[in-house]
Amino acid sequence: MGYRDLRDCVVDLERSGQLVRIEEEIDPDLEMAAIQRRVYEVGGPALLFSRVKGCAFPMVSNLFGTPQRIRYLFRDALRAVRHLVELKLDAGAFWKNPWRYRDVPGTLLHALPRFVRSGPILAHQTTIGQLPQLRSWPRDGGAFITLPQVYTEDPDRPGWRHSNLGMYRVQLSGNRYEPDREVGLHYQIHRGIGAHHAAALRRGVPFRVHVIVGGPPSLALAAVMPLPEGMPELAFAGALGGRRIDWVVPPGEPAAIAAGLPIPAEADFCIVGTVDPKRLLPEGPFGDHLGYYSLTHDFPVLCVERVYHRPGAIWPFTVVGRPPQEDTSFGDLIHELTGPIVPTVVAGIHAVHAVDAAGVHPLLLAIGSERYVPYAEERRPQELLTCANALLGQGQLSLAKYLFLAAKEDDPELEVHDIAGFFRHILERVDWRSDLHFQTRTTIDTLDYSGNGLNEGSKVVIAAAGRKRRALGVEMPAHISLAGDFREPRVCLPGVMAIEAPKYLPRRDVEVPPEVAQLCEALAECETMSPFPLVVLVDDSEFTAHSLKNWLWVTFTRSNPAADIHGVGAFVHQKHWGCRGPLVIDARIKPHHAPPLEEDPAIERRVEELGAPGGPLYRIL
Repeated sequence: MGYRDLRDCVVDLERSGQLVRIEEEIDPDLEMAAIQRRVYEVGGPALLFSRVKGCAFPMVSNLFGTPQRIRYLFRDALRAVRHLVELKLDAGAFWKNPWRYRDVPGTLLHALPRFVRSGPILAHQTTIGQLPQLRSWPRDGGAFITLPQVYTEDPDRPGWRHSNLGMYRVQLSGNRYEPDREVGLHYQIHRGIGAHHAAALRRGVPFRVHVIVGGPPSLALAAVMPLPEGMPELAFAGALGGRRIDWVVPPGEPAAIAAGLPIPAEADFCIVGTVDPKRLLPEGPFGDHLGYYSLTHDFPVLCVERVYHRPGAIWPFTVVGRPPQEDTSFGDLIHELTGPIVPTVVAGIHAVHAVDAAGVHPLLLAIGSERYVPYAEERRPQELLTCANALLGQGQLSLAKYLFLAAKEDDPELEVHDIAGFFRHILERVDWRSDLHFQTRTTIDTLDYSGNGLNEGSKVVIAAAGRKRRALGVEMPAHISLAGDFREPRVCLPGVMAIEAPKYLPRRDVEVPPEVAQLCEALAECETMSPFPLVVLVDDSEFTAHSLKNWLWVTFTRSNPAADIHGVGAFVHQKHWGCRGPLVIDARIKPHHAPPLEEDPAIERRVEELGAPGGPLYRIL
């Protein structure tokens, strides 16, 4: 059976040598997050901070810090959940091998929430100011909850079957929030809570929100799962946790609280309140998973009525920042569980990969079929483009900014998670004259500041099929013509060159920056560029070329396809843009971009001291 609560999980991890207690007092303001980042980076254990400066509650981090540990946490139920996925793909498989699926009926029972009259969560109450005030990055606008489970129900159809449990950002302090009475709620577009917010607006009434912290670890993973609409996260949490989850409705003191919205009985904390759907306040800034700060914008406000906590409550947290971070382990397990379902949702698609190192949403790789004209002598993208439109209409996949598609028929062994190999395959085959397909003035990820404004930007589909067109360069050419202040060209991947460019200067009503146009003209005269179909303009070519991770992050988080894709020999024909020579992506930092995350040197020195001989982190860091 799975864990009943977070304390069960902590005890088990400590008993099995996967958790270390830190008895020295640690400050939740920057210091604790810096420790978490360092420990995650070295694949270290979970950490229980027993003495938290300014707070009576202990804190725990890195619970999900390695793929091995996250599988250990859910070891009792992962097999059964995989079997459920198999039956979704082929229900008839049950009758072919019923013994294999003998664990499915019990798992379906675990998916049903159980409602009880009381629970540990209702034992005590506190205030927002008494909760751990975690701040992760120097410019963060206040304290944030980094592992919240935000629970809402559809105002039109109350009840758990039409509920949403999502991991949305919650700001506890700072800005203009009234202390102890208001907290900020930040949720991105395309999130389930948005539908409930819209229903409340239509009805003209506030809607209830519970912010849950802690409880069974399966609740946290369920809150980030991209489940199909209509499948409640509550059910998935029970199935993954290996036991039915008890839920309790708070007593009616005052009656306004007893509106039927439940709390996990074994949760550690729960903030109970309402959201006026018309009221917004500034929220942020906050260091986010693209590796930059998401800036201050108006978002909904939760008016706090009660803050519950159980006896012996523990506050779990993580750090959000440039990948990889702890949430990378979430992504790995999510792909393992949901990856096989993708072909049943989008016909013709065999595999997809939202690239973590590029911030997840900016870059999506996919392998699809190209069967429309199987008898053609020369294969070209056709069915792939149909697949692209379908992918960009699927939930969070619709936030993809760059979508690269390859045809399975060209290489049946191509692996979508072999990122370098995938780009080699694409760049060997792509024809920039025909294989670029733009969507302009559309929606992108709320956290992506490369576009025209909040939620606004563009997308590009790059679909390649057919024979190899070129051999890719792996070493710098003996001679290359650069214009103006461009310098320090470096090879990042086969066929990919990064060139250090002069600082970006904004110019109104200029389609192509003059210096980029000048560079493209110079490259057009350079015959040695033919093995390099992709050129990326960057602020620091040495940093960009240092690793695949750096190249992915710079290229795809700092460019807006419609504005920043240029090319040698560019043309427009019947409103289709293409180029005859190398494609040029301008990935320089622009004035409208959010600042990248940088650590506080003094805090980093303090963490070094904690990891020195005699310190609590010695032999861990």
